[in-house]
Amino acid sequence: MTSVFRHLGEFGQGEEWQLLPKTRAERYPDLAKHLLAHHPWDNPEVSPVPIAAGSELPLRRISTSVGTGESA
Repeated sequence: MTSVFRHLGEFGQGEEWQLLPKTRAERYPDLAKHLLAHHPWDNPEVSPVPIAAGSELPLRRISTSVGTGESA
């Protein structure tokens, strides 16, 4: 997508990707921490978007496929 932004007081435009990872609410802090630690930019936008409703099977898949975050 084309992104239009202000950075360091200047107008900018560039190409970027929008990533929509899905997880359970209690796992969001771990996801955000990982994304921020591994992103090449100093201050990437990481914004949670709650899923208010959706198709049953995909929502169940998200819920059952996301681990607890605890080491075995």
